[in-house]
Amino acid sequence: MKKYECLYIISTQKVAQENLPEKINKYSTLVEENKGTVVSVNTDSWGERKLAYAINYETDGYFVLMTFEGGAELPKELSRNLRNDEDILRFTVTKVSE
Repeated sequence: MKKYECLYIISTQKVAQENLPEKINKYSTLVEENKGTVVSVNTDSWGERKLAYAINYETDGYFVLMTFEGGAELPKELSRNLRNDEDILRFTVTKVSE
């Protein structure tokens, strides 16, 4: 299994603060359902931040960094789900080199 990092930005205008854990858990569960393992979900050090530029007229976002391990198809499936979620402003999935 290969190691990957996924950084995604959740809209603070569309998702309330109390619903953030549910949204974060959704993608952790998606990784586990596709035979992957979540190494860490780091939200404490990133949290809510100002964006460098406005995305869809939004200037703030909640940053989430998730490290996971899985097969070659898992990043494609995760990207597909993140792309289709209207609450996600931007995302990137990268392979971590050893």
